[in-house]
Amino acid sequence: MTLELRGITKRFGALVANDHIDLVVKPGEIHCLLGENGAGKSTLMNVLYGLYTADEGEILLDDEVQSFTGPGDAMAAGIGMVHQHFMLIPVFTVAENVMLGHEDTGFAGALDLDKARAHVREVAARFGFQIDPDALVGDLPVGAQQRVEIIKALSRNAKVLVFDEPTAVLTPQETDELMAIMRQLRDDGTAIVFITHKLREVREVADRITVMRLGKVVGEAEPTATNADLANLMVGRAVELTVQKQPANPSPGGLVVQNLRVLDDHDQIVVDDVSFEVRPGEILAIAGVQGNGQTELTEAIIGLQRKVTGSIRLGDTELIGKSVKHIIDEGVGFVPEDRKVEGLVGEFSVADNLILNRSSGAPFFSAATLRRGVLRAFAEERIAEFDIRTQGPDLAAGRLSGGNQQKVVLARELSRDLNLFVASQPTRGIDVGSIEFVHKRIVATRDSGVPVIVVSTELDEVSALADRIAVMYRGKIVGIVPGDAPRETLGLMMAGEMPAEAVPAQGVSA
Repeated sequence: MTLELRGITKRFGALVANDHIDLVVKPGEIHCLLGENGAGKSTLMNVLYGLYTADEGEILLDDEVQSFTGPGDAMAAGIGMVHQHFMLIPVFTVAENVMLGHEDTGFAGALDLDKARAHVREVAARFGFQIDPDALVGDLPVGAQQRVEIIKALSRNAKVLVFDEPTAVLTPQETDELMAIMRQLRDDGTAIVFITHKLREVREVADRITVMRLGKVVGEAEPTATNADLANLMVGRAVELTVQKQPANPSPGGLVVQNLRVLDDHDQIVVDDVSFEVRPGEILAIAGVQGNGQTELTEAIIGLQRKVTGSIRLGDTELIGKSVKHIIDEGVGFVPEDRKVEGLVGEFSVADNLILNRSSGAPFFSAATLRRGVLRAFAEERIAEFDIRTQGPDLAAGRLSGGNQQKVVLARELSRDLNLFVASQPTRGIDVGSIEFVHKRIVATRDSGVPVIVVSTELDEVSALADRIAVMYRGKIVGIVPGDAPRETLGLMMAGEMPAEAVPAQGVSA
């Protein structure tokens, strides 16, 4: 089945998310839709899947114009979608999830679960999936959950299959397995749309590449295109993709974490007996699939977790038991993983956001009165230094692009003397050009003699920045490896295995 989009336009108020998009996807090909977050890729696919209605344009399947009022229409027409955030019900079994919305019934309206189980087994066998139809989805690893999503789509005879950022929660090995599945589907004649912002994956699996930027198609490329060429199309200018840094020269001291345990609000262990150290002048990257305790670990360091035992020492100061303000005053800079919710106050100006962690004292306050002139001068200097694209320091931070919001957070945290810098998902949702800038600032912070922790689910980022890498799995540190460890090694660790070359968690000194 050939998919064609003609002139698709989708507006949200004054924002044009899709601007007259044309796209053709043929049977038996993997067509990559490449672009940064916010480029309009997912919006376009949500129009295709019936979740949004286009303001202009047409969707055609085998030259016939379609009219979708919801996902049910799209599925009936042969379109399936594997969402970035799985559309599964954790307390249902695999078979129940697959039949949901398309329930077969038997005598007296009873659900025909036997038929659903048989269907799951048939699709799973065709692709070599090891899936138990009676397993609860909530008990499956994320890679297996994604296979359930694929089985759901294929069980409804999808001829066009959309994968929306499918590798965001996968280990490298699971990513490789997904690529193999996509190739098999392609070889069976399925038309595949693969949405991503990861250049390595595009070049590995694409038959054709369409690049979007700011809601428009800005070009097409062959899989043989270089990363630099693709990045140029995505951003609109030349981008330095390689992080330039000298070997680390760490000195004694820094942060020492010993036997750290964190309980959540339900008294479940989310960080389990974690020990490591980060020395002045080095970057320790913490890798792992999202949800393995990384968030709670960083929040424990900054004082945001309540149920914490063990020790977190920065120099001679024990941080456990201290308030967030006290920890910040000890010289800890913190970039949270969700800048909109935890890093900024969107209604506040750029200038006010730049001093959220300096609510009293010189140079911004005198006798509890804010010195607006001093603040404005400071804000203008940071805007220039960090290349924050804004109409001025008085603009509300919430009106900035994602990359520029991240630069405001970085400018605030890096514009004071630090004894520790913690950055959680520092480049999530920002464009390639902003990533280049953020990486340079992180390396410069390391080179100034500050211990740095970077938490990231992006293995390319981890490998580019890290001097050492600690991998977390189910709340524990599996082991610690050098920053140049192979992706295969990191992938095994992300799945809970400890290769021989990894340093055990209890022996973190290097």
